[in-house]
Amino acid sequence: MRFQYDFFANQTTLSTASSRPIWIHATYLYNNTAIDIVTANYGTQSASIFYGHGDGSFAKPSTYPTGFDSFPLAVVSGDFNNDNQMDLAIANYGTNTVGILLGNSNGTFSKQSTLSTGPNSHPYSLAVGYLNDDTVLDIAVTNHGDQNVEVLLGNGDGTFRKQMTYSLGAASPYSVGISNFNRDNRMDLIATSNGTNNIIVLLGYGNGSFGNLILYATGSYSTISVAIGNFNRDSRLDAAVINSDTESIGILLGLDDVTFENQTKYPILGSPICVAVGDFNSDTRLDVVVTNTNGNTLSVLLGYGNGSFSNQMVYTTGSYPQSVAFGDFNSDTRLDFVVSKMFNNTVSVLLGYGNGSFANQMAYTTGSSPQSVA
Repeated sequence: MRFQYDFFANQTTLSTASSRPIWIHATYLYNNTAIDIVTANYGTQSASIFYGHGDGSFAKPSTYPTGFDSFPLAVVSGDFNNDNQMDLAIANYGTNTVGILLGNSNGTFSKQSTLSTGPNSHPYSLAVGYLNDDTVLDIAVTNHGDQNVEVLLGNGDGTFRKQMTYSLGAASPYSVGISNFNRDNRMDLIATSNGTNNIIVLLGYGNGSFGNLILYATGSYSTISVAIGNFNRDSRLDAAVINSDTESIGILLGLDDVTFENQTKYPILGSPICVAVGDFNSDTRLDVVVTNTNGNTLSVLLGYGNGSFSNQMVYTTGSYPQSVAFGDFNSDTRLDFVVSKMFNNTVSVLLGYGNGSFANQMAYTTGSSPQSVA
């Protein structure tokens, strides 16, 4: 599929009431004709699903409770029970659990089942992938309170078993990603942390276990978000990280020995908080997009294909954007953005026109306090 240019239409806003959505996720949940969006709602302790119509608009949300005082922070999707229906996994920070909502054939979801991550563990983010080469999806969790990364291996029926936790020492982890950094066909983990000036890589053995921590300096006390891509087209994976305390995005280019070059920093004003990677101007070069929570903006940096990026282009989102996801929401072959805005309880959709402008804002409510969109 080909996506065009680096410009976007005016934004459409979806109301989430007082849900305070903090995280947002975009995927095909019910069928393969329109992309849907999911929010983790910190304020109402729930997850909301907006089913897409394929024209850039969305249905009123279907909302599923995640439990009293659960305070969900993140949501991801995958087929966890191999029934060809997409399921959801939710990081419930307040109740120290990972919640699983299994998808039904009619587009609804089952009541949440939970797996404990341990007392005071406070799970913060999730990633889904094949961690032990058995064709069953597994989950990696960052536990902010326990300062570790936890591996949950899938049983293929929608349940999971604990494999192991990996201590990050003094680091309080935020974001986690799954990729194959050393090109051995085994999935590895990467995590961002607060308080250590490092990002962390754990190389996988292919059986669900991982090696010792490998640390890479970022020069930032608070590195809070990571996205993976091949920015210089050399077959090695690179990383884009948000350095919150220095208000910058760092680009770390991968080397053959599973290390990274010293990062190149690009200033991002307005308290950057979340990063995503995609080809937003259809030139086959990866670009990055960043939400700036205090600046009420979205920054796009276009990639040159050699590991460097343009100066940021800034687009207004409205109050306190949190997370960002992307997809072709109106079926015009151009990538669009969706942003969760926690403190005004809305989700904004920014449709790509191909000329640098955004569509007029349309609002969709998620209920009180939506937290995350993925």
